Amino acid sequence: MTYAEAIAWLFSTQMFGIKLGLDGPRRLLKEFRAYPKHGVSVIHVAGTNGKGSTCAMMDAIARACGKRCGLFTSPHLIDFRERIQVSGQEIPEADCAAGLTELRALCERLDPHPTFFEISLALAMRWFGQSACELILLETGMGGRLDATTAVPADVCVFAPIGLDHTEWLGDTLAQIAAEKAAILVPGKPAVSAPQAEDVRQVLEQAANAARSPLEFVAEPLLGYGITLPGAHQPWNAALAVAALHRAGVALNFDSIQHGLANVRWPGRFEIFPAANVAGASETVVLDGAHNAQAAEVLAATWRAAFPGQRPAMVFSAVGSKDIAGILRWLAPLASKIFFCPVANPRAVSGSELAAALPPGAPPHQVFGDFAAAFAAALATNSPVLVAGSLFLVGEARALLTASQFQSSAQ
Repeated sequence: MTYAEAIAWLFSTQMFGIKLGLDGPRRLLKEFRAYPKHGVSVIHVAGTNGKGSTCAMMDAIARACGKRCGLFTSPHLIDFRERIQVSGQEIPEADCAAGLTELRALCERLDPHPTFFEISLALAMRWFGQSACELILLETGMGGRLDATTAVPADVCVFAPIGLDHTEWLGDTLAQIAAEKAAILVPGKPAVSAPQAEDVRQVLEQAANAARSPLEFVAEPLLGYGITLPGAHQPWNAALAVAALHRAGVALNFDSIQHGLANVRWPGRFEIFPAANVAGASETVVLDGAHNAQAAEVLAATWRAAFPGQRPAMVFSAVGSKDIAGILRWLAPLASKIFFCPVANPRAVSGSELAAALPPGAPPHQVFGDFAAAFAAALATNSPVLVAGSLFLVGEARALLTASQFQSSAQ
């Protein structure tokens, strides 16, 4: 298959939905010969918010230490290949197509058919092996206990802040969600966690004790380093990243940490586009994929610190499984006006349904049929523009701003 054909086939497998469980991914990894080789370290990251930023920091620092590092994250913003990177470079189109061609033939004889996420993981793990990676960083897709990434044996497990999200799959209390994520622990292997709510901490400690897994909680943020990612939460993510790399045996020093954090990039998370870089804009445009209440609270604090006294024109959207009212409770007070639109996603919520979730006293709003129209209207206000509420929406926005071909995905 060509790259375009391979991607079309891969995205067609989203029809199989999300299937939580480890038997399928274990079989696929085994038959595709995609398990990591002896001597390759694997760091597995679970959590609700900050997983991606922590992974990006670990990747940047490890590369500054001279490690050949494989990074698997989800979802992508614009191009599928963002999910699979080695030493900061996305998997080449030709290698992506070759791997997916082989996987398609394999999947045709497997029952049940592997899911989009399982296939993506297998492709990544094979590419990491072919690329002679010394360290592999795996971000969970959802939860942990039955997430496909848990089929890969980990040497260090990491817990970013845990909050309420994906409640239809993981449970509707923090303790239930924490239990799902705690299940990534590997007996006898070390684990590191960000500070957590007390009930989450208790669940993690009990699970670590049962697994005889040494568990360390990060006690303070990492200060004294220039971190390119904005927000008061990022020094905490940096501390978590450094602690995890230390547990994985990466030889760290001040210079490598400083270089890594000064060069880390994680698009779509309070990503700032100056007006000079945006056609038709007289003010800054900021993209942030805050897709749950906890992330929205952090975004609100970050905006007020970065743009004190300024109220943006906000373009907002979300998918149906999210706590839209909870997100808007934090974000609506930021805005001078809100522009609602659906995302290009099968789980999209209409603009009018989004608007119905506004809290009392919310600013004026308008509803549009797509992102392009909502964004144009926001730009016309001559105010700073904030695009938020969904990583899928941020992907659309970033594709428009960078003149890139957007690969819409449901997962």
